[in-house]
Amino acid sequence: MPDFNELIPAAFQRQKFAIARLISLFEDPRPEAALQRKKVLDSMQSSGQSRRGLFLGFTGTPGAGKSTLVGELANRFISDAPDKCLAVLAVDPSSHVSGGSILGDRTRVRFSHGDDRLYFRSQASDQELGGISRTTFSVLRLLYHLFDVIIVETVGIGQSEIEIQQTADRVFLLLQPMAGDQIQFMKAGIMEIPDCFIINKSDEKEAAERTFHALRASLQLIRPGEARVPIFRTSAITGMGLADLLDYLKNLMDGRDDPVSLDASLYRREVYYFEKWVKDELGRSGLRMLSDLGGSRDLMDRAGGFDGAQKAILEAVQHSLTRLESQVDSLLEKS
Repeated sequence: MPDFNELIPAAFQRQKFAIARLISLFEDPRPEAALQRKKVLDSMQSSGQSRRGLFLGFTGTPGAGKSTLVGELANRFISDAPDKCLAVLAVDPSSHVSGGSILGDRTRVRFSHGDDRLYFRSQASDQELGGISRTTFSVLRLLYHLFDVIIVETVGIGQSEIEIQQTADRVFLLLQPMAGDQIQFMKAGIMEIPDCFIINKSDEKEAAERTFHALRASLQLIRPGEARVPIFRTSAITGMGLADLLDYLKNLMDGRDDPVSLDASLYRREVYYFEKWVKDELGRSGLRMLSDLGGSRDLMDRAGGFDGAQKAILEAVQHSLTRLESQVDSLLEKS
């Protein structure tokens, strides 16, 4: 396996080829890739150049206009903030028949090819539930060090697919006018998750107004006692409401000035996704083994982080299999 650490200086300069090569490492499911990922992240963390990016999740039903809105918002953010850089990680649905994915969100997000402050990457969902792919968080751990803002655009999701809550610092749920009445909003489990709501395509003014009031009324019942949840009315076509959304984003960034708390927040996500990885790869037996090894936090601390813990538990599984194979051979010899 090549030495990916050689790509780090170019990645910090936002050279897209170097970033793409590193992302391929963070999407690599092979056990030997885990140790290389750990080396890359350790180098980035100690470089003094980490940007500690803000994760924003944009989710919603198909047709709500996520890709068009994300593209317009990203371009305006870069234009207004010349010292900042932004990446978009867009997850597209995979076919249950062929397993392939069109990766069509790229056609709707239009960036200037000459601007290295904007970066776009598509991922196939690989039929994962929850709106993101099984490697999305792994890639985010890399982009965290390279960009100030990382937007995760999920697959168009339904009422109960809420994995983005565990991924993003702020979750935006996009709706479109006439997306449902008050009862329909109350039925949707995802309504309890977002930090903000966006009624996109609000240039359809009358329909957007009705949807706004239905949504506001339902939130009073779904999330009682909370401070009023922001609801933005936008149109990616006319630019309506985008200035207010950008102001909200800038205020979020102004509040992120403590590197220690930012790294701690990323660590909490790593614990969640490490346990999820163990369950996906090894099932209940893997979770029992993880418990025997001291639990996620203890193992990650002893192994030097997410990737070291992956390597450790895979080696533990291999050791158990070797021991089991030896026991089976011994029993066969006795018989």
